[in-house]
Amino acid sequence: MDLIVAGLKEAFHLIFSGDPLVFQAMFRTLWVSSFAVLSASLIAMPLGAVLARAQFFGKTALIVFIRGGIALPTVFVGIFVFALFSRRGPLGSLEILYTPWVIMVGEFLLAFPIILTLTHGAVKALDPRVDETARTLGAGPLQRFLTDLSEARTGILLAVLTAFARCLTELGIAVMVGGNIENRTRTLSTAIAQETAQGEFARGLAMGLILLILALGMTSTTGFLARENA
Repeated sequence: MDLIVAGLKEAFHLIFSGDPLVFQAMFRTLWVSSFAVLSASLIAMPLGAVLARAQFFGKTALIVFIRGGIALPTVFVGIFVFALFSRRGPLGSLEILYTPWVIMVGEFLLAFPIILTLTHGAVKALDPRVDETARTLGAGPLQRFLTDLSEARTGILLAVLTAFARCLTELGIAVMVGGNIENRTRTLSTAIAQETAQGEFARGLAMGLILLILALGMTSTTGFLARENA
């Protein structure tokens, strides 16, 4: 118990004193995850909306396959990305392994099926009269598409926040392809493991508290929006 109390005191001191290691890991985590989720959103949101309205052979199988991506372990994503960008991999010539950019690629793959699946569900759940009314008023395919996204905006925002929370807290990808390099690729989750293993319990706890606050902020916002949309 004394370890926890003393660790909490030191952790709060590190946070409020602006410990550089703590805040470097925090800012790196935020910008890497933000860029990955934004990139995934720009592709997954329109695809999810189109998938909800389009009819084609194999659609059900495709949806099941995409939904399966939500449950992928982060270490599996890490192995896949490592194989792509290692020296012997097909994209090894880019030489971005063990950089923040390759972590973004991994988190993109993590966020993409989440956003696509939840966007698909949000648009699919819309009242059919929304699309029918837009069609009756002479709206073209693009206008109807934008109307669907607008009407499903709460569900789509939930999708983005869910993906962002998952990326913030992931560990496997950042370790396997980022290498947990200090001042370069260390994120909050990898730094927590590193600092704790080195006996820097207070610093690891400080980072854990920041990660907890960020994750709780995302899940609380998601829960609030879900309740408002119910």
